[in-house]
Amino acid sequence: MIERVIDWCAGNRFLVFTGTLVLTFWGIWAMTATPVDAVPDISDVQVIVATEWMGRSPDLIEDQVTYPIVSALISTPNVRTVRGFTDFGISYVYVIFEDGTDMYWARSRVVEYLQGIRGQLPNGVNPVIGPDATGVGWVFEYAIVDETGRHTLADLRGFQDWYLRYWLAAVPGVAEVASIGGFVKQYQVNLDPNKLAAYDLAVKDVVRAIQASNNDVEGRLLEFAGREYM
Repeated sequence: MIERVIDWCAGNRFLVFTGTLVLTFWGIWAMTATPVDAVPDISDVQVIVATEWMGRSPDLIEDQVTYPIVSALISTPNVRTVRGFTDFGISYVYVIFEDGTDMYWARSRVVEYLQGIRGQLPNGVNPVIGPDATGVGWVFEYAIVDETGRHTLADLRGFQDWYLRYWLAAVPGVAEVASIGGFVKQYQVNLDPNKLAAYDLAVKDVVRAIQASNNDVEGRLLEFAGREYM
């Protein structure tokens, strides 16, 4: 058998040479065109829904937040598994789709189904989906350090939240920039019970006044005698 193959190759040297060239160029093309990843992404097509309801117990969040979200997302097309986890003040729902499902299609379906149950959730509870990243994404950590000692932790956190995080989020390939540490800027109103009693005011009156001070009202221009009045 081997002798007959050798005799055929010797008698058809042109075909053997041509086939060898074709296989060689085909191999070179396959080496350059085949995607090679040192860490292949074999993770599931997954969308994470996080919902914060600070100050509430896990039992209450499980009944009023986690359960309605899981019940709505379990009927999403191409969904394989829906898992809900509840902790103090926060709820996580992991929606795992079938292999081959487009990630952006899956995220849009989850957002669509979440819109349909917003009326069933408590007031002020807004579920959000996680960043557009996979389970094998890289995580980098950095720190903002003031070596001069002239800035407080609140200043550093403000620079991170209002400037640096947006610059980094605009870099191609960055899915999310999460801030940890520092002092988050807050506005606090400390009430004096004696002064409230002296002016015959309740706490709700102060709350209403603060809310009214931040409201925007509509308006228009009125032209009169060649002038415009707002």
